[in-house]
Amino acid sequence: MSEQPAGGTLQRFTSRWGLILSVLGIAVGTGNIWRFPRIAAQNGGEEGAGVFLLAWIISLLLWSIPLIIAEYAIGRSGRRGTVGSMISLIGEKFAWIGGFIAFVASAIMFYYSVVTGWCIFYFIESVINPLPESTDQAMLVWDGFQASMLPSVFHLVAIALAGFVVMKGVKMIERVNMILIPLLLLILVSAGVRALMLPGSFEGIAYLFRPDWSVIGEPTIWLEALTQNAWDTGAGWGLILTYGAYMRKNDSIVTTAFQTGIGNNMVSLWAAITIFSTVFAILGATMSHTEILEVMRTSGPASTGLTFIWMPQLFMEIPGGRIFASLFFLALTFAAFSSLIAMIELATKVFVDTGIKRYYATTGVCVMGFILGLPSSMNLDFFANQDFVWGLGLMISGAFISFSIIKHGSRAFTINILSGGNEYLSGFSRLWEFVIKYVVPAEVVILLGWWIYRSATEFSPDSWFNPFDPYSVATCFVQWGITALLLIVFNRRIAKAYR
Repeated sequence: MSEQPAGGTLQRFTSRWGLILSVLGIAVGTGNIWRFPRIAAQNGGEEGAGVFLLAWIISLLLWSIPLIIAEYAIGRSGRRGTVGSMISLIGEKFAWIGGFIAFVASAIMFYYSVVTGWCIFYFIESVINPLPESTDQAMLVWDGFQASMLPSVFHLVAIALAGFVVMKGVKMIERVNMILIPLLLLILVSAGVRALMLPGSFEGIAYLFRPDWSVIGEPTIWLEALTQNAWDTGAGWGLILTYGAYMRKNDSIVTTAFQTGIGNNMVSLWAAITIFSTVFAILGATMSHTEILEVMRTSGPASTGLTFIWMPQLFMEIPGGRIFASLFFLALTFAAFSSLIAMIELATKVFVDTGIKRYYATTGVCVMGFILGLPSSMNLDFFANQDFVWGLGLMISGAFISFSIIKHGSRAFTINILSGGNEYLSGFSRLWEFVIKYVVPAEVVILLGWWIYRSATEFSPDSWFNPFDPYSVATCFVQWGITALLLIVFNRRIAKAYR
Protein backbone atom coordinates (compact mmCIF):
# COMPACT_ATOMS: atom_id res chain seq x y z
CA MET A 1 0.00 0.00 0.00
CA SER A 2 1.79 3.15 -1.18
CA GLU A 3 1.11 6.73 -0.21
CA GLN A 4 -1.03 8.62 -2.66
CA PRO A 5 -1.30 12.34 -2.14
CA ALA A 6 -4.03 14.41 -3.68
CA GLY A 7 -4.07 13.82 -7.40
CA GLY A 8 -3.26 10.13 -7.04
CA THR A 9 0.43 10.28 -7.94
CA LEU A 10 2.68 7.91 -6.01
CA GLN A 11 5.44 9.68 -4.09
CA ARG A 12 8.92 9.35 -5.63
CA PHE A 13 12.28 11.08 -5.47
CA THR A 14 12.28 13.50 -8.39
CA SER A 15 15.89 12.90 -9.47
CA ARG A 16 18.80 10.50 -9.08
CA TRP A 17 20.78 13.16 -7.22
CA GLY A 18 17.85 13.71 -4.89
CA LEU A 19 17.87 9.99 -4.06
CA ILE A 20 21.67 9.80 -3.62
CA LEU A 21 21.89 12.91 -1.45
CA SER A 22 18.93 11.80 0.66
CA VAL A 23 20.47 8.37 1.22
CA LEU A 24 23.80 10.02 2.00
CA GLY A 25 21.76 12.00 4.53
CA ILE A 26 20.95 8.63 6.14
CA ALA A 27 24.52 7.42 6.00
CA VAL A 28 26.48 10.57 6.77
CA GLY A 29 25.70 11.26 10.40
CA THR A 30 27.40 11.60 13.74
CA GLY A 31 28.70 8.05 13.24
CA ASN A 32 31.10 9.47 10.65
CA ILE A 33 32.28 12.52 12.59
CA TRP A 34 31.62 11.73 16.25
CA ARG A 35 32.13 7.96 16.31
CA PHE A 36 34.48 6.88 13.51
CA PRO A 37 37.69 8.76 14.51
CA ARG A 38 37.35 7.54 18.10
CA ILE A 39 36.77 3.92 17.05
CA ALA A 40 39.74 4.08 14.66
CA ALA A 41 41.98 5.36 17.47
CA GLN A 42 40.72 2.74 19.92
CA ASN A 43 41.40 -0.09 17.47
CA GLY A 44 44.75 1.09 16.21
CA GLY A 45 47.95 -0.67 17.20
CA GLU A 46 51.02 1.06 18.57
CA GLU A 47 52.28 1.74 15.04
CA GLY A 48 49.04 2.76 13.36
CA ALA A 49 45.35 2.21 12.60
CA GLY A 50 45.79 0.91 9.05
CA VAL A 51 44.69 -2.65 9.91
CA PHE A 52 41.42 -1.33 11.33
CA LEU A 53 40.87 0.63 8.11
CA LEU A 54 41.48 -2.56 6.13
CA ALA A 55 38.91 -4.47 8.21
CA TRP A 56 36.51 -1.54 7.85
CA ILE A 57 36.82 -1.56 4.03
CA ILE A 58 36.34 -5.35 3.93
CA SER A 59 33.21 -4.89 6.08
CA LEU A 60 31.95 -2.34 3.54
CA LEU A 61 32.31 -4.88 0.73
CA LEU A 62 31.11 -7.98 2.57
CA TRP A 63 28.42 -6.50 4.82
CA SER A 64 27.27 -2.97 4.06
CA ILE A 65 27.08 -2.84 0.26
CA PRO A 66 25.39 -6.28 -0.06
CA LEU A 67 22.77 -5.25 2.52
CA ILE A 68 22.31 -1.82 0.92
CA ILE A 69 21.63 -3.57 -2.42
CA ALA A 70 19.12 -5.85 -0.67
CA GLU A 71 17.36 -2.93 1.02
CA TYR A 72 17.07 -0.90 -2.18
CA ALA A 73 15.67 -3.92 -4.03
CA ILE A 74 13.15 -4.81 -1.30
CA GLY A 75 12.00 -1.21 -0.90
CA ARG A 76 11.63 -0.49 -4.62
CA SER A 77 9.83 -3.78 -5.23
CA GLY A 78 7.27 -3.53 -2.42
CA ARG A 79 6.95 0.28 -2.13
CA ARG A 80 6.39 -0.24 1.60
CA GLY A 81 8.20 0.24 4.87
CA THR A 82 9.94 -2.53 6.82
CA VAL A 83 6.84 -4.36 8.09
CA GLY A 84 4.89 -4.23 4.84
CA SER A 85 8.02 -5.27 2.92
CA MET A 86 8.58 -8.37 5.06
CA ILE A 87 4.93 -9.36 4.63
CA SER A 88 5.19 -8.96 0.85
CA LEU A 89 8.47 -10.85 0.70
CA ILE A 90 8.03 -13.79 3.09
CA GLY A 91 4.43 -13.75 4.33
CA GLU A 92 2.28 -12.48 7.16
CA LYS A 93 3.70 -14.81 9.81
CA PHE A 94 7.00 -12.93 9.55
CA ALA A 95 5.54 -9.47 10.02
CA TRP A 96 7.27 -9.41 13.40
CA ILE A 97 10.69 -9.43 11.68
CA GLY A 98 9.84 -6.16 9.91
CA GLY A 99 8.66 -4.86 13.27
CA PHE A 100 11.94 -5.81 14.92
CA ILE A 101 14.00 -4.06 12.22
CA ALA A 102 11.80 -0.97 12.61
CA PHE A 103 12.12 -1.03 16.39
CA VAL A 104 15.93 -1.25 16.35
CA ALA A 105 16.14 1.87 14.16
CA SER A 106 13.49 3.61 16.28
CA ALA A 107 15.27 2.71 19.53
CA ILE A 108 18.39 4.32 18.11
CA MET A 109 16.28 7.32 17.08
CA PHE A 110 15.14 7.80 20.69
CA TYR A 111 18.67 8.62 21.84
CA TYR A 112 20.03 9.85 18.49
CA SER A 113 17.78 12.89 18.74
CA VAL A 114 19.47 13.55 22.09
CA VAL A 115 22.88 13.56 20.34
CA THR A 116 21.42 15.88 17.68
CA GLY A 117 20.39 18.19 20.52
CA TRP A 118 23.94 18.12 21.92
CA CYS A 119 25.25 19.15 18.49
CA ILE A 120 22.81 22.07 18.29
CA PHE A 121 23.80 23.21 21.80
CA TYR A 122 27.53 23.06 21.07
CA PHE A 123 27.07 24.96 17.81
CA ILE A 124 25.28 27.75 19.71
CA GLU A 125 27.86 27.58 22.52
CA SER A 126 30.77 27.93 20.09
CA VAL A 127 29.11 30.97 18.47
CA ILE A 128 28.19 32.95 21.59
CA ASN A 129 30.84 31.96 24.18
CA PRO A 130 34.64 31.75 24.24
CA LEU A 131 36.15 28.32 23.69
CA PRO A 132 37.41 26.47 26.79
CA GLU A 133 41.14 26.81 27.45
CA SER A 134 41.53 23.66 29.56
CA THR A 135 39.98 20.27 30.22
CA ASP A 136 38.51 21.61 33.46
CA GLN A 137 36.75 24.42 31.60
CA ALA A 138 35.54 22.03 28.91
CA MET A 139 34.20 19.64 31.55
CA LEU A 140 32.52 22.57 33.31
CA VAL A 141 30.61 23.38 30.13
CA TRP A 142 29.68 19.73 29.60
CA ASP A 143 28.71 19.05 33.22
CA GLY A 144 26.73 22.27 33.46
CA PHE A 145 24.85 21.40 30.28
CA GLN A 146 24.08 17.86 31.45
CA ALA A 147 23.00 19.01 34.93
CA SER A 148 20.37 21.31 33.42
CA MET A 149 17.16 20.67 31.53
CA LEU A 150 18.82 21.81 28.30
CA PRO A 151 19.56 18.30 26.96
CA SER A 152 15.83 17.53 27.12
CA VAL A 153 14.93 20.91 25.60
CA PHE A 154 17.32 20.45 22.66
CA HIS A 155 16.15 16.84 22.28
CA LEU A 156 12.64 18.28 21.80
CA VAL A 157 13.89 20.92 19.36
CA ALA A 158 15.73 18.31 17.27
CA ILE A 159 12.85 15.85 17.05
CA ALA A 160 10.28 18.61 16.36
CA LEU A 161 12.31 20.10 13.48
CA ALA A 162 13.01 16.70 11.91
CA GLY A 163 9.36 15.70 12.39
CA PHE A 164 8.21 18.83 10.56
CA VAL A 165 10.30 17.85 7.52
CA VAL A 166 8.99 14.26 7.55
CA MET A 167 5.41 15.45 7.92
CA LYS A 168 5.66 17.22 4.56
CA GLY A 169 6.58 14.00 2.73
CA VAL A 170 9.37 12.69 0.54
CA LYS A 171 9.63 15.82 -1.63
CA MET A 172 10.43 17.93 1.45
CA ILE A 173 12.93 15.30 2.65
CA GLU A 174 14.59 15.48 -0.78
CA ARG A 175 14.69 19.31 -0.80
CA VAL A 176 16.18 19.52 2.69
CA ASN A 177 18.88 16.96 1.91
CA MET A 178 19.71 18.70 -1.40
CA ILE A 179 20.67 21.70 0.75
CA LEU A 180 22.06 20.08 3.91
CA ILE A 181 24.37 17.46 2.40
CA PRO A 182 26.29 19.73 -0.03
CA LEU A 183 26.69 22.31 2.75
CA LEU A 184 27.86 19.58 5.14
CA LEU A 185 30.43 18.31 2.62
CA LEU A 186 31.63 21.88 1.90
CA ILE A 187 32.16 22.54 5.61
CA LEU A 188 33.97 19.23 6.12
CA VAL A 189 36.26 19.86 3.15
CA SER A 190 37.06 23.36 4.47
CA ALA A 191 37.73 22.04 7.97
CA GLY A 192 39.94 19.27 6.61
CA VAL A 193 42.00 21.63 4.46
CA ARG A 194 42.50 23.90 7.48
CA ALA A 195 43.59 20.94 9.59
CA LEU A 196 46.11 19.81 6.97
CA MET A 197 47.73 23.24 7.07
CA LEU A 198 48.64 22.83 10.75
CA PRO A 199 52.33 22.07 11.49
CA GLY A 200 52.66 18.41 12.50
CA SER A 201 49.31 17.37 11.01
CA PHE A 202 50.87 14.71 8.79
CA GLU A 203 51.96 12.79 11.87
CA GLY A 204 48.29 12.13 12.54
CA ILE A 205 47.63 11.09 8.93
CA ALA A 206 50.65 8.78 8.98
CA TYR A 207 49.35 7.06 12.12
CA LEU A 208 45.82 6.74 10.67
CA PHE A 209 46.98 4.90 7.55
CA ARG A 210 50.07 3.03 8.81
CA PRO A 211 49.25 -0.68 9.39
CA ASP A 212 50.32 -2.47 12.56
CA TRP A 213 50.13 -6.07 11.36
CA SER A 214 50.52 -7.45 14.89
CA VAL A 215 46.82 -6.76 15.59
CA ILE A 216 45.30 -8.25 12.43
CA GLY A 217 44.33 -11.47 14.25
CA GLU A 218 42.53 -9.63 17.08
CA PRO A 219 38.78 -10.37 16.70
CA THR A 220 37.81 -7.12 18.47
CA ILE A 221 39.04 -5.14 15.49
CA TRP A 222 36.83 -7.07 13.08
CA LEU A 223 33.74 -6.77 15.32
CA GLU A 224 34.31 -3.03 15.78
CA ALA A 225 34.97 -2.57 12.05
CA LEU A 226 31.73 -4.30 11.09
CA THR A 227 29.53 -2.55 13.65
CA GLN A 228 31.13 0.81 12.79
CA ASN A 229 30.50 0.23 9.09
CA ALA A 230 26.87 -0.62 9.84
CA TRP A 231 26.68 2.65 11.78
CA ASP A 232 28.51 4.51 9.02
CA THR A 233 26.42 3.40 6.07
CA GLY A 234 23.00 2.71 7.57
CA ALA A 235 23.16 -0.86 6.22
CA GLY A 236 20.74 -3.22 7.95
CA TRP A 237 18.78 -0.43 9.66
CA GLY A 238 15.82 -0.57 7.29
CA LEU A 239 16.36 3.14 6.55
CA ILE A 240 17.59 2.56 3.01
CA LEU A 241 14.72 0.09 2.47
CA THR A 242 12.32 2.88 3.44
CA TYR A 243 13.87 5.40 1.05
CA GLY A 244 14.03 2.63 -1.58
CA ALA A 245 10.23 2.65 -1.57
CA TYR A 246 10.41 6.11 -3.17
CA MET A 247 13.09 5.08 -5.70
CA ARG A 248 12.32 5.59 -9.40
CA LYS A 249 12.01 2.39 -11.42
CA ASN A 250 14.84 3.28 -13.81
CA ASP A 251 17.41 4.04 -11.06
CA SER A 252 20.15 1.40 -10.90
CA ILE A 253 20.09 -0.42 -7.57
CA VAL A 254 23.66 -1.73 -7.71
CA THR A 255 25.23 1.52 -8.94
CA THR A 256 23.34 3.57 -6.34
CA ALA A 257 24.35 1.12 -3.58
CA PHE A 258 28.04 1.44 -4.43
CA GLN A 259 27.76 5.22 -4.66
CA THR A 260 26.05 5.28 -1.28
CA GLY A 261 28.53 3.00 0.51
CA ILE A 262 31.74 4.37 -1.01
CA GLY A 263 30.59 8.00 -0.77
CA ASN A 264 29.75 7.53 2.90
CA ASN A 265 33.08 5.87 3.72
CA MET A 266 34.98 8.67 1.97
CA VAL A 267 33.24 11.17 4.26
CA SER A 268 34.20 9.08 7.32
CA LEU A 269 37.80 8.89 6.17
CA TRP A 270 37.95 12.63 5.56
CA ALA A 271 36.47 13.30 9.02
CA ALA A 272 39.14 11.04 10.53
CA ILE A 273 41.89 12.81 8.56
CA THR A 274 40.58 16.15 9.85
CA ILE A 275 40.44 15.07 13.50
CA PHE A 276 43.68 13.04 13.55
CA SER A 277 45.48 15.96 11.87
CA THR A 278 44.11 18.46 14.38
CA VAL A 279 44.81 16.36 17.47
CA PHE A 280 48.36 15.35 16.49
CA ALA A 281 49.23 18.88 15.33
CA ILE A 282 48.09 20.58 18.53
CA LEU A 283 49.14 17.98 21.12
CA GLY A 284 52.28 16.78 19.33
CA ALA A 285 54.41 19.57 20.78
CA THR A 286 53.78 18.51 24.38
CA MET A 287 52.75 14.84 24.23
CA SER A 288 54.12 11.56 22.90
CA HIS A 289 52.17 9.52 20.35
CA THR A 290 51.06 7.16 23.12
CA GLU A 291 49.68 10.06 25.18
CA ILE A 292 47.92 11.58 22.15
CA LEU A 293 46.27 8.26 21.35
CA GLU A 294 45.14 7.92 24.96
CA VAL A 295 43.35 11.26 24.61
CA MET A 296 41.62 10.07 21.44
CA ARG A 297 40.76 6.65 22.84
CA THR A 298 39.32 7.90 26.12
CA SER A 299 35.62 7.98 25.42
CA GLY A 300 34.62 10.26 28.25
CA PRO A 301 31.01 10.45 29.45
CA ALA A 302 28.76 8.61 26.98
CA SER A 303 31.63 8.43 24.45
CA THR A 304 31.67 12.22 24.08
CA GLY A 305 35.23 12.93 25.22
CA LEU A 306 36.94 13.55 21.88
CA THR A 307 34.13 15.47 20.17
CA PHE A 308 32.56 17.57 22.90
CA ILE A 309 35.37 17.94 25.45
CA TRP A 310 38.69 17.82 23.59
CA MET A 311 37.85 19.31 20.18
CA PRO A 312 36.72 22.70 21.55
CA GLN A 313 40.03 22.96 23.46
CA LEU A 314 42.01 22.08 20.36
CA PHE A 315 40.22 24.71 18.29
CA MET A 316 41.27 27.23 20.93
CA GLU A 317 44.90 26.65 19.88
CA ILE A 318 44.26 27.40 16.20
CA PRO A 319 44.17 30.94 14.75
CA GLY A 320 40.54 31.58 13.90
CA GLY A 321 39.66 28.54 15.99
CA ARG A 322 36.29 29.87 17.08
CA ILE A 323 35.11 30.06 13.48
CA PHE A 324 36.58 26.61 12.89
CA ALA A 325 34.74 25.27 15.96
CA SER A 326 31.44 26.83 14.88
CA LEU A 327 31.73 25.27 11.41
CA PHE A 328 32.67 21.90 12.89
CA PHE A 329 29.63 21.79 15.16
CA LEU A 330 27.39 23.14 12.39
CA ALA A 331 28.57 20.25 10.18
CA LEU A 332 27.93 17.82 13.03
CA THR A 333 24.42 19.26 13.47
CA PHE A 334 23.64 18.93 9.75
CA ALA A 335 24.92 15.34 9.74
CA ALA A 336 22.87 14.38 12.79
CA PHE A 337 19.74 16.13 11.54
CA SER A 338 19.72 14.44 8.11
CA SER A 339 20.05 11.01 9.75
CA LEU A 340 17.35 11.80 12.32
CA ILE A 341 14.96 12.69 9.50
CA ALA A 342 15.49 9.21 8.00
CA MET A 343 14.86 7.47 11.33
CA ILE A 344 11.60 9.34 11.87
CA GLU A 345 10.58 8.63 8.25
CA LEU A 346 11.16 4.89 8.77
CA ALA A 347 8.82 4.75 11.76
CA THR A 348 6.30 7.05 10.07
CA LYS A 349 6.22 4.91 6.92
CA VAL A 350 5.43 1.81 9.00
CA PHE A 351 2.23 3.48 10.21
CA VAL A 352 1.37 5.23 6.93
CA ASP A 353 1.38 1.82 5.21
CA THR A 354 -1.55 0.80 7.44
CA GLY A 355 -3.66 3.71 6.20
CA ILE A 356 -2.91 6.28 8.91
CA LYS A 357 -2.50 9.80 7.49
CA ARG A 358 1.10 11.03 7.41
CA TYR A 359 0.36 14.03 9.66
CA TYR A 360 -0.98 11.83 12.47
CA ALA A 361 1.66 9.12 11.98
CA THR A 362 4.54 11.61 12.16
CA THR A 363 3.04 13.38 15.16
CA GLY A 364 2.64 10.09 17.02
CA VAL A 365 6.18 8.96 16.20
CA CYS A 366 7.67 12.29 17.35
CA VAL A 367 5.67 12.39 20.58
CA MET A 368 6.69 8.83 21.45
CA GLY A 369 10.26 9.53 20.33
CA PHE A 370 10.45 12.51 22.66
CA ILE A 371 8.97 10.64 25.63
CA LEU A 372 11.09 7.48 25.16
CA GLY A 373 14.20 9.57 24.53
CA LEU A 374 13.84 11.53 27.78
CA PRO A 375 15.64 8.90 29.93
CA SER A 376 18.69 9.14 27.62
CA SER A 377 18.58 12.94 27.74
CA MET A 378 18.55 12.91 31.55
CA ASN A 379 20.86 9.99 32.38
CA LEU A 380 24.12 9.29 30.55
CA ASP A 381 24.33 5.73 31.90
CA PHE A 382 20.96 4.96 30.33
CA PHE A 383 22.09 6.64 27.12
CA ALA A 384 25.29 4.54 27.01
CA ASN A 385 23.32 1.34 27.60
CA GLN A 386 20.91 2.08 24.76
CA ASP A 387 23.78 2.94 22.41
CA PHE A 388 25.47 -0.36 23.29
CA VAL A 389 22.38 -2.59 23.05
CA TRP A 390 20.81 -1.24 19.88
CA GLY A 391 24.11 -0.53 18.12
CA LEU A 392 24.83 -4.26 18.36
CA GLY A 393 21.18 -4.88 17.49
CA LEU A 394 21.99 -3.67 13.98
CA MET A 395 23.74 -7.00 13.41
CA ILE A 396 20.48 -8.80 14.21
CA SER A 397 18.60 -6.51 11.81
CA GLY A 398 21.13 -7.24 9.09
CA ALA A 399 20.78 -10.96 9.76
CA PHE A 400 16.98 -10.68 9.44
CA ILE A 401 17.27 -8.95 6.05
CA SER A 402 19.57 -11.75 4.90
CA PHE A 403 17.12 -14.34 6.31
CA SER A 404 14.18 -12.78 4.46
CA ILE A 405 16.01 -13.14 1.13
CA ILE A 406 17.00 -16.75 1.89
CA LYS A 407 13.42 -17.54 2.96
CA HIS A 408 12.01 -15.98 -0.19
CA GLY A 409 14.55 -17.88 -2.26
CA SER A 410 17.82 -16.13 -3.01
CA ARG A 411 17.80 -17.15 -6.68
CA ALA A 412 14.18 -16.04 -7.17
CA PHE A 413 14.94 -12.76 -5.39
CA THR A 414 18.01 -12.16 -7.56
CA ILE A 415 16.16 -12.87 -10.81
CA ASN A 416 12.74 -11.34 -10.13
CA ILE A 417 13.44 -8.47 -7.75
CA LEU A 418 17.08 -7.46 -8.09
CA SER A 419 17.54 -8.19 -11.81
CA GLY A 420 14.01 -7.21 -12.84
CA GLY A 421 13.00 -10.56 -14.33
CA ASN A 422 16.24 -11.07 -16.27
CA GLU A 423 17.07 -14.76 -15.86
CA TYR A 424 20.63 -14.21 -17.10
CA LEU A 425 22.66 -13.57 -13.98
CA SER A 426 25.92 -11.69 -14.25
CA GLY A 427 28.98 -12.71 -12.28
CA PHE A 428 28.29 -9.87 -9.85
CA SER A 429 24.70 -11.05 -9.26
CA ARG A 430 25.93 -14.53 -8.42
CA LEU A 431 28.61 -13.11 -6.12
CA TRP A 432 26.05 -10.90 -4.35
CA GLU A 433 23.74 -13.88 -3.90
CA PHE A 434 26.57 -15.92 -2.36
CA VAL A 435 27.52 -13.11 0.05
CA ILE A 436 23.94 -12.44 1.20
CA LYS A 437 23.17 -16.17 1.56
CA TYR A 438 26.36 -17.39 3.24
CA VAL A 439 28.79 -14.62 4.18
CA VAL A 440 26.43 -12.24 6.00
CA PRO A 441 24.92 -14.99 8.25
CA ALA A 442 28.43 -16.33 8.93
CA GLU A 443 29.61 -12.86 9.97
CA VAL A 444 26.76 -12.55 12.44
CA VAL A 445 27.23 -16.02 13.96
CA ILE A 446 31.04 -15.80 14.20
CA LEU A 447 31.30 -12.25 15.51
CA LEU A 448 28.39 -12.43 17.96
CA GLY A 449 29.50 -15.89 19.09
CA TRP A 450 33.02 -14.63 19.66
CA TRP A 451 31.75 -11.59 21.54
CA ILE A 452 29.61 -13.74 23.86
CA TYR A 453 32.50 -16.12 24.52
CA ARG A 454 34.99 -13.36 25.24
CA SER A 455 32.48 -11.54 27.48
CA ALA A 456 31.91 -14.68 29.54
CA THR A 457 35.59 -15.58 29.81
CA GLU A 458 37.58 -12.32 29.66
CA PHE A 459 35.70 -9.02 29.43
CA SER A 460 33.18 -9.47 32.26
CA PRO A 461 33.26 -13.02 33.64
CA ASP A 462 31.51 -11.86 36.83
CA SER A 463 28.73 -9.84 35.22
CA TRP A 464 28.09 -11.02 31.64
CA PHE A 465 24.93 -12.80 32.88
CA ASN A 466 23.63 -9.73 34.78
CA PRO A 467 20.89 -7.94 32.75
CA PHE A 468 21.32 -4.84 34.93
CA ASP A 469 24.95 -4.42 33.94
CA PRO A 470 24.78 -1.78 31.15
CA TYR A 471 27.46 -3.50 29.02
CA SER A 472 26.70 -7.17 29.59
CA VAL A 473 25.64 -9.90 27.17
CA ALA A 474 22.52 -10.39 29.27
CA THR A 475 21.29 -6.79 28.95
CA CYS A 476 21.39 -7.16 25.15
CA PHE A 477 19.61 -10.49 25.06
CA VAL A 478 16.95 -9.42 27.55
CA GLN A 479 16.10 -6.22 25.64
CA TRP A 480 16.25 -7.91 22.23
CA GLY A 481 14.26 -10.86 23.58
CA ILE A 482 11.47 -8.78 25.13
CA THR A 483 11.10 -6.79 21.91
CA ALA A 484 11.01 -9.90 19.71
CA LEU A 485 8.63 -11.74 22.06
CA LEU A 486 6.10 -8.90 22.13
CA LEU A 487 6.22 -8.60 18.34
CA ILE A 488 5.74 -12.36 17.90
CA VAL A 489 2.81 -12.39 20.34
CA PHE A 490 1.10 -9.57 18.43
CA ASN A 491 2.23 -10.75 14.99
CA ARG A 492 -1.25 -11.67 13.77
CA ARG A 493 -2.65 -8.29 14.79
CA ILE A 494 0.27 -6.49 13.14
CA ALA A 495 -0.19 -8.42 9.89
CA LYS A 496 -3.95 -7.76 9.90
CA ALA A 497 -3.30 -4.00 9.92
CA TYR A 498 -1.53 -4.32 6.55
CA ARG A 499 -4.29 -6.22 4.71
